[in-house]
Amino acid sequence: MSRNLCLTRQCFGLVTRIECSVRPLAGNTGMWTLLFAAGLAGEQPTTIKAQGPFPGPFAAESTLESIVESLTLHGYQVANDPQIWCLHVQAQLREINGKRAHAFS
Repeated sequence: MSRNLCLTRQCFGLVTRIECSVRPLAGNTGMWTLLFAAGLAGEQPTTIKAQGPFPGPFAAESTLESIVESLTLHGYQVANDPQIWCLHVQAQLREINGKRAHAFS
């Protein structure tokens, strides 16, 4: 499974989009996180969330795979669209890394 995915669902003429990304946390600790940005296609994301940390990329990818399976049962489809909200996801990752740095200071 890819470490960056986009899922879409069309309902009543609106397209809902969820971008998923598996990223390492700062500090070379081997910890990884899942990041999600969601909203209407063609607009800014309305929600940005994170799950984790996970002990390595394979644990994070396994969790992502389970989430994608669940979303597809609810009408979402994996799309080959490029990541358009990557800056929002990167900002969330920076925030998480900043909080972790302060927690270990």
